[in-house]
Amino acid sequence: MRMSGAPATPAARPTDAERIRSILAAAHSMTLITDEQRTEVRHLDGGDPMGRLHLHPTEPGGDGEYRPTIRLEFTDVAPTPVRDRVRARVTVLGRLLTPYVDETADSTCVEFGRAVLETGHGLADVGLEELEATRPDPLAPYEAGMLTHLLDDHHDLVTLLLRLVRPLPTAAVVRALPVAMDRYGITLRLEERRGHRDVTLPFPSPLDDVEQSGAQIQALFGAARRSSHRNTLPA
Repeated sequence: MRMSGAPATPAARPTDAERIRSILAAAHSMTLITDEQRTEVRHLDGGDPMGRLHLHPTEPGGDGEYRPTIRLEFTDVAPTPVRDRVRARVTVLGRLLTPYVDETADSTCVEFGRAVLETGHGLADVGLEELEATRPDPLAPYEAGMLTHLLDDHHDLVTLLLRLVRPLPTAAVVRALPVAMDRYGITLRLEERRGHRDVTLPFPSPLDDVEQSGAQIQALFGAARRSSHRNTLPA
């Protein structure tokens, strides 16, 4: 039976390109590896590192010319204290067309090879054209603050959202925490004594701007309040 106010269709999910662009947009650090150096860059300050790298398509006939390889590694870590906090990893592979200098404000030209997204569902490759045509999720720079605020200051609302989970949580669930939020909805991690599962509660419609998030989040809370199910599981 459908709940009042609950969507009847499965939750939409970000594409692989959206996940990659969103992880890059929210990144505060990255590991940069070339033929000659390995550098931990820790001062991205949430700025999209693609602004510091000018990505070029692969040039035909360039195999005979020496171009140092470059590998950029990013780790997407959940901002809340859930189990298995690493949500995804992104690796951008290419070859340097100009030297990389960390201290300079100039961008580095890179011949793009591929971008690889690694999640619990496996690996996915994304090409340059798709990556450049995709915008980051509008919530990506704000997600960490929004989730920690929800957990720290509105703990009771996390428990309230459990009313929308289908199938209903069982007594095996010992803790529920918000693990992700994007333009499509809020994802809760239901932790059991052995293992866990993630459940996405979709917004009534995908967000186009962070300013729309307040109304959409409140719509989820409203749907949960209208649900007759009373859940007492810990959060």
